[in-house]
Amino acid sequence: MISVILAGGKGQRLWPESRLAHPKQFCKFLDDKSLLENTIDCLMNAGSNKVIIITNDSLLETTQALITSRSDSQMIEILSEPEGKNTAPAIGLALAKCGMVEENSIIGIFPADHYITDIAGFTHSIQTAAKTAIQGFIVTIGITPSRPETGYGYIEKDSLQINDLSNVYKVCSFLEKPDFTTAQEYIKSDRYLWNSGIYIAQVKTLRGEFARYLPDIHKQILKGYIHYIRSYSDLPNISLDYGISEKTKIMAVVESNFDWSDLGSWEVLKTLFENDSAENCLIGKDILALESKSCIVKQADKTVVLYGVDNLLVVETGEIVLVTSREKSQDIPSLLEILQQKGRQDLL
Repeated sequence: MISVILAGGKGQRLWPESRLAHPKQFCKFLDDKSLLENTIDCLMNAGSNKVIIITNDSLLETTQALITSRSDSQMIEILSEPEGKNTAPAIGLALAKCGMVEENSIIGIFPADHYITDIAGFTHSIQTAAKTAIQGFIVTIGITPSRPETGYGYIEKDSLQINDLSNVYKVCSFLEKPDFTTAQEYIKSDRYLWNSGIYIAQVKTLRGEFARYLPDIHKQILKGYIHYIRSYSDLPNISLDYGISEKTKIMAVVESNFDWSDLGSWEVLKTLFENDSAENCLIGKDILALESKSCIVKQADKTVVLYGVDNLLVVETGEIVLVTSREKSQDIPSLLEILQQKGRQDLL
């Protein structure tokens, strides 16, 4: 399988740990490896024979330095977007690079910011998706929800399995991040899965859906990689979800139960780390939470002391200290807009 990792994002919701010059895919939230390194390891362990990383020109040098240090660097190729154009043009970049000679190959699209610990379970789901893809489907991975999560999108699956494939269903619809009440309703039903943002298909199948739904991009893909790069500024700014996934008639989902997290916000980290008796999530070596409860703290250099506070998010990076309510943690992109308006680009 050719595995394409989308690694050009900004990761704004994880500011100030994630910043423009060092976005979240290069950050080490959980262990001594960055999210991008963990994603590459996961895909290699799952049997990928080629990995394509799609980044952008501003992050190219950092990405190259990371890959050069790996023993499997000969299996990894880096492609760089001249400018940000959302996920559909980025994936078109990989399709243009693959060329017609690999049209029967299985290609997988993966975000760079997922954390997966159950490699065996992940590998089984990917193999099931590949078998389904050979039958002409675009396949996504849906995670059986364990809680009423409001930070993830959802997939509504059909009630009938596809052919003789266990846990594989046609997709009825993709749903945006819900409010808490709606998420609770999803949990009560067995029809809704977390949307992992992973897509697997044969190259020719994916290219065919580009031709059907995104013809402006497809025309440039057919002219080859060099032409595609040169015409990048003329491509539409559109996501794969909106451009193809929500419209195609050949979308299937593999229902999966492996341990998975989308590190899209600080709130997710609370589910990955052990909490203390007061439900505080304390990530760092020198944090004191006194008469405080339900806080999230990420500490780097300076000692952090909480006293008599509840439901706070505190992030200390050595350069910046962020203090906000947990309720506002999903709205950090708005904070960054305010900082930009105030001329504080040095903080972004």
